[in-house]
Amino acid sequence: MEKQDKYVYPAIFHFDDDGISVEFPDLPGCVTCGKTLEHATYMAKDAAALWLYDTEEEVELVPEPSRTVETGRGEALVLVEVYMPPYRDAIEQKTVRKTLTIPKWLNDEAEKSGANFSRLLSAALKQYLGITQPPTRRKQV
Repeated sequence: MEKQDKYVYPAIFHFDDDGISVEFPDLPGCVTCGKTLEHATYMAKDAAALWLYDTEEEVELVPEPSRTVETGRGEALVLVEVYMPPYRDAIEQKTVRKTLTIPKWLNDEAEKSGANFSRLLSAALKQYLGITQPPTRRKQV
């Protein structure tokens, strides 16, 4: 299964006194919860999107959604639709922390000048890689 812009998976919403837990039978380990139905639905979309993104990035096959799912007492079957482009863009534009080593004298001079290390490193990497602007979307595999 190739990367898709939209996925729809069945989720089991389990209603309890202290909130709603959500699990996706087709997405192993993809679970979440919420205090209200609206919150649980939001969290379900978010959890599924992150699970699907990780699976796509590992170039693993994204499972086909089940056609039938059984629910028990206090549970409801909800189809959760996830539109992936905004999630992919947000994840890929997220900043990451890097640890680096430079000579102390260079660090001292840079700090005296008020240098922004993150901005300088980003600019230097873009120049080194010949990148003028960030990609808007990763290539499909």
